[in-house]
Amino acid sequence: MSLVRLFVFLLLINFVSEGFADAIRQTKGDFYDAFRQLEVDLPTPNVYRTASGAPGVDYWQQRVDYDIKVALDEESRRIEGSETITYTNNSPDTLRYLWLQLDQNRFRDDSAARTSFAVSGKDQVGYYTLAQKQRFDDKEYGHEILKVASESGEALDYVIVDTMMRVDLPTPLSTGGTIVFSVDWAFNIVDNKRIGGRNGYEHFEENDTYIYFLAQWFPRLAVYSDYDGWHNKQFLGRGEFALEFGDYVVEITVPADHIVSSTGVLSNPGAVLSDLQQERLKEAKGAEKPVFIVTPDEAMENETEKSKGTKTWKFTAANVRDFAWCSSRKFVWDAMVYEQDDEDVPEVLAMSFYPNEAMPIWYQYSTEAVVHTMEVYSRFSFNYPYPTAQSVNTWEFGGMEYPMITFNGYRPKPFEAPSEDEGEGDASENEEPAKIEYPEKTYARSIKSGLILVIIHEIGHIYFPMIVNSDERQWTWMDEGINTFLQKVAEFEWEEDFPQRGNMPILDRISEYMASTNQVPIMTQSDSVLQFGANAYAKPAAALTVLRETVMGRELFDFAFREYAQRWKFKRPTPSDFFRTMEDASGVDLDWFWRGWFYSTDHVDVAISDMREYKVSSLDPEIEFEFDREQHALDHPEPVTQSRNREEGYGLRVDRKPELLDFYNENDPFVVTNKDRNTYTSTMEGLEDWERATLERALVDDDFIYFIDFENIGGVPTPLPLLIKNTDGTEESMRIPAEIWRRNYKKVTKLLIHDKAIDSIELDPYHETADAEYANNSFPRKIRRSRLELYKRESTRRDLMADMLTKLKEAKTDEEPEGAKEVPLEPVGE
Repeated sequence: MSLVRLFVFLLLINFVSEGFADAIRQTKGDFYDAFRQLEVDLPTPNVYRTASGAPGVDYWQQRVDYDIKVALDEESRRIEGSETITYTNNSPDTLRYLWLQLDQNRFRDDSAARTSFAVSGKDQVGYYTLAQKQRFDDKEYGHEILKVASESGEALDYVIVDTMMRVDLPTPLSTGGTIVFSVDWAFNIVDNKRIGGRNGYEHFEENDTYIYFLAQWFPRLAVYSDYDGWHNKQFLGRGEFALEFGDYVVEITVPADHIVSSTGVLSNPGAVLSDLQQERLKEAKGAEKPVFIVTPDEAMENETEKSKGTKTWKFTAANVRDFAWCSSRKFVWDAMVYEQDDEDVPEVLAMSFYPNEAMPIWYQYSTEAVVHTMEVYSRFSFNYPYPTAQSVNTWEFGGMEYPMITFNGYRPKPFEAPSEDEGEGDASENEEPAKIEYPEKTYARSIKSGLILVIIHEIGHIYFPMIVNSDERQWTWMDEGINTFLQKVAEFEWEEDFPQRGNMPILDRISEYMASTNQVPIMTQSDSVLQFGANAYAKPAAALTVLRETVMGRELFDFAFREYAQRWKFKRPTPSDFFRTMEDASGVDLDWFWRGWFYSTDHVDVAISDMREYKVSSLDPEIEFEFDREQHALDHPEPVTQSRNREEGYGLRVDRKPELLDFYNENDPFVVTNKDRNTYTSTMEGLEDWERATLERALVDDDFIYFIDFENIGGVPTPLPLLIKNTDGTEESMRIPAEIWRRNYKKVTKLLIHDKAIDSIELDPYHETADAEYANNSFPRKIRRSRLELYKRESTRRDLMADMLTKLKEAKTDEEPEGAKEVPLEPVGE
């Protein structure tokens, strides 16, 4: 190949790899089409997924049914189970093997999750990191596969690849075919407080009791989809789970004094509940406020006696994509009914399970928050389709979701009353000191709001992605971001001024992150996302808030969003399905919005760089020349040298010699001449009738004409909500759509014809666009007011002599070292 051909070939390769990948910039100049249609980047529509964003005529998804028997060995903190799996191939493809997820293998010594872990920042190791390693040294974790067999009992070949297991089929599974096989397995349950993850146990040392919360606990079929084939990307701990829908029958054997909360419906209450508990459960099904099934006193008594026997709880669940459960002798249990207008599921039993350590706020808020979530989310999507919705207190902070059941944190703190020598209050020498009733527990405002918002968030996840079944392993924002958006909607409907994180609304809070450099686009694979909470939760939630409140308006957004939820209920949407549906159902072109917010790391920052005022000229020199004279005087004040000369008494030559004065000393440049008058007459005669009428009407209206310059500093096109303050004290709101940027996304000038003189103009006064810098949003500029705290200089020196004389304190050996607890759970809301 010649050098010329090689050069041309390399240029072509570069054009294909870079130009086609994001063919935005044009061949000449620096033009950028921020409104280029997104269809060139989205997957091509087909019979499975239409151009409108709806499932296609040949849409399909696989089905997997499970029959599971599992036993909890509390003494060894281990579970053993066996499952029978019925797999139905609804795809058009013949399958020679199946992939299963073994999520517990994430905790193996040789897992990619553990061996690829990297630190950032300072060279330092905390207590939590060392405690985690010590737990891993003490016991082996991960799925132990004991047997994989066909329906007839014949052993099936399998290969374990980190957190995935491939089962080779003796006979290929054709379209419409079904295979039944079984897997026996076991694993050691992790200490969640020290190892982390989304499952495990919590140990209460004071009475040696446990709460067990089992998720990702059984080998589960990976997804086989029309857009990605087998979803066998390894589980590294962050990207959650794409799964198939099916029916479950699960028998859970636990110590006889345990209470079990689980996905599904309890099908054998007579075998595991007392007569009183069954009566209370019936009462709760008609209750409008929480009713205790197990009271706090009963749970406290239950903790003192540890049963040696076992009971088997049997649950059934229809059309769910996963299954989780919790078990403990510590559980308080309350329930109430949620009624909805639905033929299939007219009533949902909302329930909460929690230890006495979570009282009183869990009884007061948990189940109510469950019901509140269903009320709000159902209005935005569809009626809740399952018979139960549960909130279980499994840890101190954070939350996690599964069908019909959620794991949630936040508890009050025990209150330590002051000792007697600290006094009980003011009293005279002859009076008894006042007795103060100290509470047993207290909780911060953030604990209360944290509990409510985490329950809203996790129950909300039952809608997204447990029903609208998106793939978080690839697109975290499709359930975390969408769900956080709806969570915020539900918070505003809980109470006004619901506490916001950092006391800042989400649009103000996200602007700082969006303006930072250490970020990736929202459309980034889960395990590669930087600043996970901001990128996967807060930014997409902020984007949808802007979309609803500022870009589309509530009516169009709510209709389109509900259409998306209805279309993809119990199906598997992709981002393109969401983008296309929102446009299809609303009639609004949103390609610019998806490109700016989801595909780029640009941010919103628009400045008002200038503003100019005009009126229509009458063309009459008698009028206009006088205006020009006055304007010239304003623009060009008298030179200071001239005014000071006058003040100091300097004389002028022309005063001393008047003969030097002439015509120009008597007439300034703005004197009207006959020529000027003739020009005006000719101009008016040259106007057509409609032009003359337009001018005359404009002079009668006497409107003000403004040219307002906007500069897009951040890069993301945005609507321009304006607050106009007139000189007469009145105010007006105006909204300029984002399409103003369609020909130049960097700088635009808006023509505004206004019937009043404008005193000032402010962009985005109510903070509805996530603008990163409000200092440049006003014309003329506003003075920013704040406070400075005075400080005094302090110096500290080590006084060795005094330090040696300090009284030695007794060491407290029963306390956990400060800073030892790290919360390795999914971030919630932000």
